[in-house]
Amino acid sequence: MNLKTEISNRRTFAIISHPDAGKTTLTEKLLLLGGAIHVAGAVKNNKIKKTATSDFLEIEKQRGISVATSVMTLDYKGKRINILDTPGHKDFAEDTFRTLTAVDSVILVVDSGKGVEEQTRKLMEVCRMRATPVMIFINKMDRDSKDPFDLLEELEDELKIATSPFSWPIGSGRRFKGVYNLAEKKIQLYQPEKSSMPELLLSTDDINDPDLKKHLDDDQIKNLREETELASEMFESFDKNLYLQGYLAPVFFGSALNNFGVPDLLETFVNIAPPPLSTRTDQRKVMPEEENFSGFVFKIHANLDPKHRNRMAFLRISSGRFERNKMYFHTRLNRKMRFAAPATFMANDKSTVEEAFPGDVIGLYDTGNLKIGDSLTEGENLHFTGIPNFSPEILKEVINKDPMKTKQLEKGVRQLTEEGLAQLFVQQPGNRKIIGTVGELQFDVIKFRLEHEYGAKCDFRTLPFNKAYWLSSDHKKDMDEIIRKRSNTIAYDKSGKPVYLAESDWMLKIAKETHPGISFHNTSEMNVKAETESV
Repeated sequence: MNLKTEISNRRTFAIISHPDAGKTTLTEKLLLLGGAIHVAGAVKNNKIKKTATSDFLEIEKQRGISVATSVMTLDYKGKRINILDTPGHKDFAEDTFRTLTAVDSVILVVDSGKGVEEQTRKLMEVCRMRATPVMIFINKMDRDSKDPFDLLEELEDELKIATSPFSWPIGSGRRFKGVYNLAEKKIQLYQPEKSSMPELLLSTDDINDPDLKKHLDDDQIKNLREETELASEMFESFDKNLYLQGYLAPVFFGSALNNFGVPDLLETFVNIAPPPLSTRTDQRKVMPEEENFSGFVFKIHANLDPKHRNRMAFLRISSGRFERNKMYFHTRLNRKMRFAAPATFMANDKSTVEEAFPGDVIGLYDTGNLKIGDSLTEGENLHFTGIPNFSPEILKEVINKDPMKTKQLEKGVRQLTEEGLAQLFVQQPGNRKIIGTVGELQFDVIKFRLEHEYGAKCDFRTLPFNKAYWLSSDHKKDMDEIIRKRSNTIAYDKSGKPVYLAESDWMLKIAKETHPGISFHNTSEMNVKAETESV
């Protein structure tokens, strides 16, 4: 199969949502429909009865939340689908933001009872800035839900995007019976089952089918007719170009837990979602159909398999063909590297691949040479953009509770912060280690993983800083001066870049006025686009 055909058959997307909207459950039902798994997990009340397939970290199993992006690949109707299931919790939003640089489209999951929530808005802001095509799945229609018309209007008002309903719910809560596909004018009624798939009671393309009365009462049939007619009049008709440009979102109603409405979502996604798109670099725009390989690392994961203590870098292929055991150019290190066992994933299950194509996400075993944002090419000096580290808002000092495990602690802190889970700063004298995050939950995850994966125990001491800013200057003497005069508030990141630790907005203002020759940056990537800095 030639390169263009491989590209046209790829679909790479992220599933995003506010916590507890049902994102991981939807992911599993998509995998189930694609035949990638045979039994889906069940997440209820934040306690996992059967461990969810895509939540493979021990802390995720205990808490019932996703704290790391999972990568899964499946084949469905001739298409290679790469699914990235992202964390919903706001404390891990940075991982989700970076993941959005590696996908071509997004499925946004919304809780029908809660509507648009805080994290939903923030995620959509990133999608809009990148003009990412978005589909919306309104989940949990089998529970108490808002009115469908109110939900659609709320989506448009809150998320600043036009909506085009593709399906319509038949009832809600206990009276939720199925969905009506507005595009195909097809009714599907289901009977929930304890197993993974519901029983299909009726499938018909005739809204006047007399068999409807066997399963719906007269009021339900009347409401269905009236609501679907009104929905067709009130909301945008589907325009694929507007969807691909990020202005219009197809909307589906359903219940991921019961698999109501999910098949319609998957079928439509395969038909209209974009294949791999172009990618920005500092030098030029990279097109997927270019013959020469290129790709970038958007995620690092230490101890993907705790038994083997392996470190995995997740690479999005942007152009050309990736081949196992072929030498590729690492642009930051200015040297060539070979990868003997590149892998594709089904959550924590992985298999070695011989070749991969644009849109694919593969894992590369690594001993510490790869970092988030690194580029690999066939020789061209490209640097992919828009994958920064964001300024942390909570900074705490690492306190070693077991001096006998100092080496394990240092290794664990280094590896976990290289994942992008948090940021590590070192302050001198004394080699003082400071971890910066955007939320408190990250410290719990780090502490848990240090103990269970590295055998090291630590505490965290809160510091009087509220943000970190990377420093740059055109003049060495200006940099030397701020480092000398403000040594108590200067630290260095993993790359050795100087960072100013601000105690307050007022102190930051004073520092800027006192040192006009210094630039203070919200991200570690100095040349990142302004749109990314505003996230």
